[in-house]
Amino acid sequence: PRRLRRGRRWASPPTTAPSPVKLAVMRSLSKLFRKNVDWARKVTESDPEFFGKLTGQQSPDYLWIGCADSRVPANEIVDLLPGELFVHRNVANVVVHTDLNCLSVLQYAVDVLDVEHVIVCGHYGCGGVQAALQNRRLGLIDNWLRHVQDVMKKHRAQLDKLADDQTRLNRLCELNVIEQVLNVCETTIVQSAWDRGKQLEIHGWVYGIHDGLLKDLSVCVNSQAEYAEIYRRMVRND
Repeated sequence: PRRLRRGRRWASPPTTAPSPVKLAVMRSLSKLFRKNVDWARKVTESDPEFFGKLTGQQSPDYLWIGCADSRVPANEIVDLLPGELFVHRNVANVVVHTDLNCLSVLQYAVDVLDVEHVIVCGHYGCGGVQAALQNRRLGLIDNWLRHVQDVMKKHRAQLDKLADDQTRLNRLCELNVIEQVLNVCETTIVQSAWDRGKQLEIHGWVYGIHDGLLKDLSVCVNSQAEYAEIYRRMVRND
């Protein structure tokens, strides 16, 4: 730091003590580091070779495209260890053909990691889906949730027939997953994989925060020939 000259002597500028807010933040973050050390120790005690195995090439069988909601931890839901599940998460588990982040993850998973299953997993009580359903204004994210609102408008007739808001929200969470499965199937990445005969299945699931259980929406697509028919069957209630 720059020093102040006083006659022939040089003195360091006075230091300022961290503010109470900054100290609270520092303590909060240091807690995470302590938890990390404890976690690494417990894992090593349980399996001394665990981190050694992780340093090798990852070879997961599954790509999980899920919601960024902190209550939906992908690995823990299906009880898989790090390295067994490749994960991409965003608000409301949306797959958009202009989202290079999501497409890059999908391409790497399919073409490099050679996964055999892509799982699109939404969850009941999704805040993003609820905001889209209620047309709430939250800021920049409103532009992202327009994709979910497009799903809502597409299936408006079906949603309007439902008895109450909670039932409509649950169904929109399901319909959003089905639409994102269709979007995955229509990417050039998946289409090219099927063209060359790769074994690749696309699934649609919903997670229940209230009970911790997954619901299979019976969407399992493994070829170009069947995804359109499966999609029509899943939304036939319109």
